[in-house]
Amino acid sequence: VQLVESGGGMVQPGGSLRLSCAASGFTFSAYRMSWVRQAPGKGPEWVSIINTGGGSTAYADSVKGRFTISRDNAKNTLYLQMNSLKPEDTALYYCARVPAQTNYDRWYEYDYWGQGTQVTVSS
Repeated sequence: VQLVESGGGMVQPGGSLRLSCAASGFTFSAYRMSWVRQAPGKGPEWVSIINTGGGSTAYADSVKGRFTISRDNAKNTLYLQMNSLKPEDTALYYCARVPAQTNYDRWYEYDYWGQGTQVTVSS
């Protein structure tokens, strides 16, 4: 199993970024997928989750209305569109695979993680 994030960078407040997570080594379409972030000096924070087909999503209150999770099962790729970015969104963003029996926001039970991509929001 391999998960490789990309698309991070530095952006001004109010800007946008689109993160990608390329998955390999497993049947991507059979798993829910999630984004989790970790800000400097803080613990991990669950951000969003998407079901296997992409038709059901959930978001943390801190990003609801600004972030959109999506997936392309034909390309084995997970996305996170981030709009109206704030300085408090600065973090290392990870994509993770969600085991079938795991409640959606129990990030500590996710079984595979990428290496993360850094997002910095600063003027």
